Amino acid sequence: MAEGRSFGAEGEARAARWLEASGYALLARNARAGGVEIDLVAARGDTIVFVEVKARRGRTHGAPEEAVDARKRRRLARGAAAWLHASGLRARRVRFDVFVCELGADGAWALRHLAGAFDAGG
Repeated sequence: MAEGRSFGAEGEARAARWLEASGYALLARNARAGGVEIDLVAARGDTIVFVEVKARRGRTHGAPEEAVDARKRRRLARGAAAWLHASGLRARRVRFDVFVCELGADGAWALRHLAGAFDAGG
């Protein structure tokens, strides 16, 4: 279990570094709000972005972003609303992204940022 957690944490760290290098300000990691854990919260311009990170070894179970189903999207939207309320931050725009970190058989990481992957409606 600890190995799986460290693998997921490595994916989140890679996603966070990529976002920061791309001009996003990281506001929170593993934020808990409304009974939901949000992997990353970032901001760029007037937009606050809630990011679900999916780290996988290859594609044995399909595309990782497919794991962010309608139920997961509703939970993330609920958590985002609670996080915004608790933080007191005001955003002109809110966006939900999925960040995929795949470790290939060759040991190389492939990163994909799916900006606006879904909306708060699920």
